[in-house]
Amino acid sequence: MRDLPPVARGFVLCTVLAALACTAPALTDPATPWMAVTLLAVLYLGCELVKLCPLPGGRVPEGIGSFLPVVLAAVFLLPPAAAALVALPGGFAATVARRPAAVRRAWHGAQQAVGAWAAGQVFRLLGGPAALGAGPAAGSGHPDWPADFPYAMLPATAAAAAFCLVAAALDGGILAAAERRPAATAWQGLAIGSLAPHCVHGLAGLMMAVMWRSPYGVPAALLVLLPMYVSCWVFAQYHRERAAHQATIRALVQAVDIKDRYTRGHSERVGQASTMIARELGMAEDRLEVVRIAGILHDVGKIGVPTRLLRKDGPLTPQERRTIELHPEYGHEMVRGIGFLGEARSAILHHHERVDGTGYPYGLTGEQIPVLARVVAVADAFDAMTSTRSYSRARPVPTALAELERCAGAQFDPVMVRALTRAIGRHGWHPVVTSDDDLQVISSDADGPAGAPTADPSAAEPAGRRGPGSGPAPGPASASAPGSGSASGSGSGSGQGVPAGRRAGAGLTGAEGPLPPARGGR
Repeated sequence: MRDLPPVARGFVLCTVLAALACTAPALTDPATPWMAVTLLAVLYLGCELVKLCPLPGGRVPEGIGSFLPVVLAAVFLLPPAAAALVALPGGFAATVARRPAAVRRAWHGAQQAVGAWAAGQVFRLLGGPAALGAGPAAGSGHPDWPADFPYAMLPATAAAAAFCLVAAALDGGILAAAERRPAATAWQGLAIGSLAPHCVHGLAGLMMAVMWRSPYGVPAALLVLLPMYVSCWVFAQYHRERAAHQATIRALVQAVDIKDRYTRGHSERVGQASTMIARELGMAEDRLEVVRIAGILHDVGKIGVPTRLLRKDGPLTPQERRTIELHPEYGHEMVRGIGFLGEARSAILHHHERVDGTGYPYGLTGEQIPVLARVVAVADAFDAMTSTRSYSRARPVPTALAELERCAGAQFDPVMVRALTRAIGRHGWHPVVTSDDDLQVISSDADGPAGAPTADPSAAEPAGRRGPGSGPAPGPASASAPGSGSASGSGSGSGQGVPAGRRAGAGLTGAEGPLPPARGGR
């Protein structure tokens, strides 16, 4: 519990107390069908334990509820409080990958119990027990009258939807409490994404309940679990493939970090900032993952750039700068055949475009630039500004946001800039600062007034780092004037001869990210 914020601890405690209140009536009611409760609870517990056993292709990961029909069958067969009791043991035995494991198991069990109780109330309210047939719940006898199966599908589907909504509401609440997200953002997409699977599980649970009450009894009901086991196997295969995807992404990022030590950690932070922007814009959860991957892999094309250019101390010639500016196209070519990247490929190719058309590689303008590329461009520039380099201290977060706002409309999409500003206002930002010996964190109240003028990119640069013909150090980036040292580094002028992300004062770049101190020379 110490790993959770106090608000999250309180939310977990309230959920556990609610679960106890839901199950208490079953413990005091003499009419509780304990035989059925025990059978179903043991069955659900056994199903959850089976998920811990190795399947062909791997174990079933945390959060996969493929045996949910057992709980929903209990909802259809038992009173609401008894159904909540059935859900507890399986919930406590759920697979947990992260700590604190005990708290997560208690949370999962309580969530299942409250959801089962709510689903049972909805099922009873809509006349589900009468439609299903009023017979012994344990399956040892025949119903007093036959089940009206077509009609029973309506209250069963409604009960499954109620279970889904309660689970989504509790999930959103714990996310909002634990991660300090806005409630609307935390709940967004949770119910919609899981409603259809829950309804399908509800119909499977109804089939199990009908078989349970049939003359064939419990053995026939158990046959319904065979497809559930197959479903677990499919989920295991899916998550195994997903793990392989993540390993591919990590390998690509590590290759970039090894080749260009100056951007170590930059990719992950850009992925994080990109996700914050996308979440603030209300993108769906599945698209958030694509945005995160796009941010992480935006500089993967630097693998194709000669290492001597990435690590060069002195000024770069115009030809060398043009070579480095090819890295978005290199990156796009590298990931073109990786199908699961999807929309992220366009962000890798276009994250150096500017809304005024002066970016690269194709000089796209405004809405021609893919949405994800506009997201990554802002996240990239922000992390570059707020990250310390070997010869330049990180800028305070308010200063970086002010610079982004100043360049919005010419270099950056104003919508993306405002989204990042709102997200950081809610959650804060703690960019990693790299040094020779350790990692530190620059908080949003770092040295320097919030409204301080943006540092001159060339002034912070060692003299040998300026490009040929740069002349006197210009002022802060001008999003409209070429040669002004703009945030994307795509124009000419002060940055001529210096690739976009290699300039000090990273806030006026937005490309290659922070430059950690050299280890043994650059």
